[in-house]
Amino acid sequence: MKKVAVMQPYFVPYIGYFQMIKAVDVFVFYDDVNYIKGGWINRNRIKVGNEAKYFTVPLINSSPNRLIKDIEVKTDSKEFLSLRKTIIQNYSKAPYFKTVMPLIDRILLVKEQTISNLAIDSIKIVCDYLKITTKFKVSSIDYSVSKGLERTERLFNICEELNASHYINAIGGFELYDKNSFSKKRINLSFIKSKPISYTQLKGEFLPWLSIIDVLMFNSLEDISLMMDQYELV
Repeated sequence: MKKVAVMQPYFVPYIGYFQMIKAVDVFVFYDDVNYIKGGWINRNRIKVGNEAKYFTVPLINSSPNRLIKDIEVKTDSKEFLSLRKTIIQNYSKAPYFKTVMPLIDRILLVKEQTISNLAIDSIKIVCDYLKITTKFKVSSIDYSVSKGLERTERLFNICEELNASHYINAIGGFELYDKNSFSKKRINLSFIKSKPISYTQLKGEFLPWLSIIDVLMFNSLEDISLMMDQYELV
């Protein structure tokens, strides 16, 4: 039974995103859909002091009318260049800082590129570190012919192309997709729901669901591997 998931590329997303990747055989980056302003494509949160603070990757001419794959990153901006410094200031005393910071540098020390490429690279680099072996596809490259289809029909098409019998979606899509419509296509539809995850941070109360950066800084590969299985399919 081949399992597939399709999701917009997010920049260093939270652990639930990686749980979904690990849960499937093929993960498709949905990069030829419209950019979502105020979403997670170019921002996330880290712990600063005792608070969860947002950081944002600055973009050039971002708009909900443009595709994710076409929006470039302002890599020479003060905001982008200061992100590395912010991470160092807040995680230099974390137990796995010396191991993880080189990964962050591989993600951040880039030349001009799109937010799609930056986000996809950030996810792949983390997956390599976590030894996640899921195969990746990119919708604009591998499934461009189905671009004009209605949203659900395009998912059916992608699943058919991949010979998939099980489609896994983020829990946020529970109201968007109907299991019966997938069943008619002989596809099992499930939604992935993360169970509570906690670990020791530097100080203050525990703040959950931050960027994967926080998880990596405070946990061993063995502990993160266990966290990856803390979910249920509903």
